Amino acid sequence: MLSSYRFCAAGRNVRGVPRLKGDRMNTDDFLRLFAYDHWANRECLRAISAGGSASGGIVSRAAHILSAEKLWLERIRQEKQSLPVWPSSTIEECLALAEEMSAAWSEYLTGFAAGGLHEGFQEKVEYRNSKGELWSSRVEDVLMHVLLHSAYHRGQIALEMRTAGLEPAYTDFIHAVRQGFVE
Repeated sequence: MLSSYRFCAAGRNVRGVPRLKGDRMNTDDFLRLFAYDHWANRECLRAISAGGSASGGIVSRAAHILSAEKLWLERIRQEKQSLPVWPSSTIEECLALAEEMSAAWSEYLTGFAAGGLHEGFQEKVEYRNSKGELWSSRVEDVLMHVLLHSAYHRGQIALEMRTAGLEPAYTDFIHAVRQGFVE
């Protein structure tokens, strides 16, 4: 049996079914997912504030989510890194950065849509990781990483809050859609 990587490299999905042309994510898909990401980040930050759980670990993880979102956008744009990967931030600074990043990602993705650059998601971007190693990744893979990285750490925040006896944010994607927070 081929690994999932080999299936993808062979032009097949993980079930071995040939991929269809146009089977990739497009700008509208990414705009929708980044809208969800912004909503989920805001909900998470509100829960942290409401719970009075401004413990260093929880706020630090929230700051990391947002700093990483900024870092990846800077890498795509070939800009200099402006924040550390694990910044020391207050909850207020996190809220401000969440709004900044929502606008920045929306502007970036809307620029793709306006320019008809859907194929630009296949372009590779070169960057150095936090260890200084040179890498190259497709834009669409970076976008998926940003979204999944954020969800992963929001899950950690929820666990930390629950362990501390606090109520974490309910950030399930389907909940956001059912409630009309995301179209």
